[in-house]
Amino acid sequence: MNLTTNGFQGNLPSSLGNMEMIEFLDISHRSFHGKLPRSFLKGCDSLIVLKLSHKKLSGEVFPEASNFFSILELSMDNNLFTGKIGRGLQSLRSLIMLDISNNNLSGVIPSWFDQLQDLHSLQISNNLLEGEVPISLFNMSSLQLLALSANSLSGDLPQAISGYGALKVLLLRDINLSGVIPDTLLGKNIIVLDLRNNRLSGNIPEFINTQYIRILLLRGNNLTGSIPRRLCAVRSIHLLDLANNKLNGSIPSCLRNASLGLGRGGYIRRLFIIITFFLWEHLSVHFSNLCSYGFAIDYELSTQTKIEFATKHRYNAYRGGNLKLLFGLDLSKNELSGEIPIEFGGLRKLHALNLSHNNLSGVIPESFSGLKNVESLDLSFNRLQGQIPPQLTELSNLEVFNVSYNNFSGAFHRENSLTPLTCEAT
Repeated sequence: MNLTTNGFQGNLPSSLGNMEMIEFLDISHRSFHGKLPRSFLKGCDSLIVLKLSHKKLSGEVFPEASNFFSILELSMDNNLFTGKIGRGLQSLRSLIMLDISNNNLSGVIPSWFDQLQDLHSLQISNNLLEGEVPISLFNMSSLQLLALSANSLSGDLPQAISGYGALKVLLLRDINLSGVIPDTLLGKNIIVLDLRNNRLSGNIPEFINTQYIRILLLRGNNLTGSIPRRLCAVRSIHLLDLANNKLNGSIPSCLRNASLGLGRGGYIRRLFIIITFFLWEHLSVHFSNLCSYGFAIDYELSTQTKIEFATKHRYNAYRGGNLKLLFGLDLSKNELSGEIPIEFGGLRKLHALNLSHNNLSGVIPESFSGLKNVESLDLSFNRLQGQIPPQLTELSNLEVFNVSYNNFSGAFHRENSLTPLTCEAT
C-alpha cells in the first residue's frame, strides 16, 4: 500500500495493526505525527517493506519487540524520534536495510547490530549518538553501506580489521574520529570513503588496495606528510578531496594516471556501485509477488547517499546520475609547494580543480587548455607568476576562474562565449 500521494494527517491510526496480510506500506512524506501505535507494532506480521520517512513521528524507536518477523526494509529517517536505539530492532533478524538517520536519537550505538546477519545497509547519520563505534560493525559479513556521519561519536578507526568485511560505502564524516588512518581501510571492496572533518592525524597511508575506490574524501583533518604516490594507482576514482589538511611537498605528477577525468568508461560503468548498487539479488525471491502488483523496489544507493563537493565557491550536493558524471580534485588549504604538474592538462573530463591556498610556484601550464569540461578552476592564494595562458579563453565550460593573490601579469578576457565567467585576479 502506497499512501505517499494522499493527504492524510494526524496520528497514525491504531487500526493499522489490523492489516495482517499487508506486505508493503509506504506512508512517507505525509503529515502524520505522534508515536507508533503499539497495536501496529504487534500486528502486521506479514510486512516486508515499511517506509515512514519524512514525517513528525516521535517517541522511541522500537523500544520493545514487534511482530515484523519478515521485514526486510525499515525506513524511519527524517522524523523526531528520541531516546536510545530500541532493542526491539534486535528481533528483526531478516532485516536487510535500516535507515533511522536524521532524528534525535541518543545513547550509544548498540553492539548487537552484528546479530542482524543479513543487514546490508545501516544508516544512522545525523543523530545525537555518543561513544565509540563498535568494532564489530566493520567486520559484518553482509554489511555494505555504513553511514554514521554527524554524530557525537569518538575513538579511533580500528587498526586490526583485515579488509573491513563486505563494506562498499563507509560514511564517517563529522564524528570526532582521531588517530591514524589504517592502510587496510580501503579493503578489497570499499568504493566510497568519507572521513571529512574529523581529528585524524599522521600521513595518508599507502593504501594496500585501491582497486575499486571511486570517492575518497579526507578533507578537514590534521593529516601531514606528502601525497602518497599510491594514490596515482586509483584507476577508478571520480572525486578526490584532500583539502584543509597539513599536507606538504609537491603534487605528484602521476596523479594524472588516476582516472580523474580520463574516462575509462567501460570499467567504471561495470563497477561504479554507488550508482548501480542494488540489493535485488537478495530481494528478488521475497518481492516477486510485490512486483506483480507494480511496486518498484528502490534500493539504488544513489537515492540513499548524498555526497557534497566544493565547486564554484560553494558546496553542492550530488547524488544519482549527477554524482556518476562528476569528476573533481580538491587539494586546497594545504602546504603544497613546487610547480603545478603539466600532466594535469590531460584530465579532460575534470569538472572542478581547486589548488588554492598553497605555496605553489611557477606558471599555469599551457596544457590546462586540455581541461575541456572544467567548470571551476581555483588557483588563488599561491605564488604563481607569469601570464595567464591565453589558451584558457577557449575553455567554453569554465564558469568560475580564480587566480587572485598571485603574481600574474597581463590580462585575461574571453569573448564569444555563451557561458558566463566569474574571473578573480589581483
